[in-house]
Amino acid sequence: MFVQFLKNGSSSEINVLRKTENITVICCEACNKFTFRMNEHEKKLVTERHNSMIGQAFRSTADIIILDEFLDAYNMNLLDREISGNLILNDNREIILTGRNPAEIFLENADYISEINSIRHPYEKGITARKGIEY
Repeated sequence: MFVQFLKNGSSSEINVLRKTENITVICCEACNKFTFRMNEHEKKLVTERHNSMIGQAFRSTADIIILDEFLDAYNMNLLDREISGNLILNDNREIILTGRNPAEIFLENADYISEINSIRHPYEKGITARKGIEY
């Protein structure tokens, strides 16, 4: 199961995943803009949707659960941190969290920790994100 937080499912990689057999994809349709542009009502709707998504993921029978951009949603309090943390830490399946700046509780309990660092990126030259490349 692939659960994508903070994004509405319109990015290119989601199209590939949706066409892949045996992968269920859940995205946050309520995320139609960057969080810094959302008002409090929009953030509340996103939080409610994120909470629903995490519940759906952990009720599933999937062997592997990928929670894409989970750490960012967690750090911005755009989901119930206590419930989601308990679900993740008390589940025996393979759980993959992506995002930045994991909370200490996830660092202490992770089996794997990987970090990707940008050395150079076109954005530094003023090139904005391109469909099919960055999203």
